[in-house]
Amino acid sequence: MKLFPFLRPILEIVAAVCAIVFGLRFITSFFSRASPVYRPTFLRQFYLLFWPLLSMSVGLPFLISFLYLGPVSAYELVLLVALGAVIMGFSVPALVLHAQYYARNLHTTLVFDARQNRLEIYEGRVLIPFARRDLVRVEYVTCRSKRMFWSNYNFLRLHLTTGEVLTLTSLLTNLAPVAEFLRNSNLESRQQWFCFV
Repeated sequence: MKLFPFLRPILEIVAAVCAIVFGLRFITSFFSRASPVYRPTFLRQFYLLFWPLLSMSVGLPFLISFLYLGPVSAYELVLLVALGAVIMGFSVPALVLHAQYYARNLHTTLVFDARQNRLEIYEGRVLIPFARRDLVRVEYVTCRSKRMFWSNYNFLRLHLTTGEVLTLTSLLTNLAPVAEFLRNSNLESRQQWFCFV
């Protein structure tokens, strides 16, 4: 297997970088207070992508190894296709949702502090001005299943009186407190199997 010696140094480097990042994050958390500013950060993305990427990193090398074996029997081929379907079935929807949310909220900044009654949304560095009275309705879409790799992906849509629609995704933060904050603004909660924006 020529592929494995090539992957091992890369995986070791990735593990070392992740250990350093989490170690620094853990140490600095003692000296900082919680910030009301939310952006798509590395740690938030890592939290959302951990299980899909782990599934693919464990399953795909195993599947690729069958390419080096040569001809396989029908029984092995059925098992190979079933395993590939399971790995892709669990991982691909989460990766598609993540890519969609990343494209939607890459330049979005959410400033949210319920204690100070503060909710601001910035696109780039530009503040999008609105108040609670400007909200026609708020859609909060969550995943129907709580045990899938894509269960943590959800979004809020804020429909403004101007006709503009602002979308906040779980790539920014856990949206449940924001939805609770907006519960008196015509909040409509829905559940879907896949929370495509």
